[in-house]
Amino acid sequence: MSRVKIITAEQAAALIPDGATVCVSSSSGLNCPDAILKAIGARFAQTSAPKNLTTIHPIASGDMYGIAGIDHLAQKGLLKRAIAGSYPSGPSSMLSPKIWQMIDANQVQAYNFPSGTLFHVLREGAAKRPGVLTKVGLDTFIDPRRQGGRMNDCTPPDIVRVVEFDGDEWLYFKSLLPDVAIIRGTTADESGNISMEHEGAFLGAYDVALAARNNRGVVIAQVKRVTTAGALHPQSVRVPGILVDYVVVAPEQWQTTQTPYDPAISGETRRPLGEFKSLPFNTDKVIARRAALTLRQDEAVNLGFGISALVPEILLEEGLHGAVTWVIEQGAVGGLPLTGFPFGCAVNAQAIVSSPDQFTYFHGGGFDRALLSFMQVDADGSVNVSRLAARPHVTAGVGGFIDITAHARRIVFSGYFTAGGLELAIDDGKLRIVKEGTARKFTRAVEHVTFSGRRARVNQQDVTYVTERCVIKLEPTGLAVIEVAPGVELQRDVLAQADIELRVSPNLKTMDARLFKPEPMELTLDR
Repeated sequence: MSRVKIITAEQAAALIPDGATVCVSSSSGLNCPDAILKAIGARFAQTSAPKNLTTIHPIASGDMYGIAGIDHLAQKGLLKRAIAGSYPSGPSSMLSPKIWQMIDANQVQAYNFPSGTLFHVLREGAAKRPGVLTKVGLDTFIDPRRQGGRMNDCTPPDIVRVVEFDGDEWLYFKSLLPDVAIIRGTTADESGNISMEHEGAFLGAYDVALAARNNRGVVIAQVKRVTTAGALHPQSVRVPGILVDYVVVAPEQWQTTQTPYDPAISGETRRPLGEFKSLPFNTDKVIARRAALTLRQDEAVNLGFGISALVPEILLEEGLHGAVTWVIEQGAVGGLPLTGFPFGCAVNAQAIVSSPDQFTYFHGGGFDRALLSFMQVDADGSVNVSRLAARPHVTAGVGGFIDITAHARRIVFSGYFTAGGLELAIDDGKLRIVKEGTARKFTRAVEHVTFSGRRARVNQQDVTYVTERCVIKLEPTGLAVIEVAPGVELQRDVLAQADIELRVSPNLKTMDARLFKPEPMELTLDR
């Protein structure tokens, strides 16, 4: 019986050679093997080794404060290239993560690719196949005819190509082959088998480990504890010991950036839903309520970060928890998705699957609807959520957004109509714009095409944009205003506040009056 080597985080850091490609399985502050990443950063600061690493983060690694994850590695000379689904975002320029400072200063090559595609590229590399052909990302900033996923000028265009295959157009991503995989679990036994009973998600730990193992690389697992060989039930083992070389024990590792341990997140207990308080009545809630009106009974619905993440709590308040099944890219199915730092986790989930499998579900369009957010929208209906040149530190990148929207049948994008000093009030069931925002979000050209309105029309996707003052639909002829809020003047507050022409539907309606009142809506969902 093989026995895994138990080492310190410092010893793990010493295993990584100069020029290595290191793949990390984590999602922002969720499942982040931070003790090992911190040790790598400390080793470089002391010894100038390892140098010139390429790191792969299929979802993300790090938090908004820049004190965890990839920011430990964000040192000039240590990090040569970063390939990530997302990068940590900061709440202000004063808290800009170090990795963004390096990206903006052209001190590191940086790619931003869809999380699901990155997982699948790793799977193909593990199987010794050449790469992935996919339509996910066509006509977005991932497409090499736009930015090719490149986040700055020093990054070469050498990972994704447009190819013709079997009479059709595809994006081709070459397989990625990591030299080192760094994963995280809860318990390791003496044979190196890894279980995840305290984790809120499995993410892609198995796939990341397999990609490194089959490339004759090294697999290092960070865990909370070690048990004897044979103590783990075989069905609880998420990464078998045959893939693991070393184990680092970090007893104090937290579930998420702000969660030491909550057994309801890992499915060990169920949290009473009465513990959740109703959302405060404000314009965020108005937008989330309007997004909730699009739902239908028994749908499987993907949920993204931002205002959309409030919709499950709207249903809970309305007595409709369980009327739809939420599906999240980190792997949770059902339950009540959480907001804030634990986003990506759900309490009382029905199931937790691996992220690569969840992304296969999304790529194939197996779900019914996606509720997502927007930062900018252009005349084609294209959406930017991934990059604002003036404020790069507050944008995280694409994550699973493109994986989800590429083949989603119905998409609801939520956000405010303008930004930059916007002040709103709700008086007697009417919306009042106290001070208009200085930044136009419906703009002639989005800075990053994260969602292609042109492809949406070709694919006949049903796309809705929900704001505090109006609702807009993507139609074959362009964007059309279909609803306006009570108290809003169409010409002054909507049409004149967009840099693009918005058509007005001949069937223009007033937004549901219940949205703008503090009491529950007595919402029902049609089938």
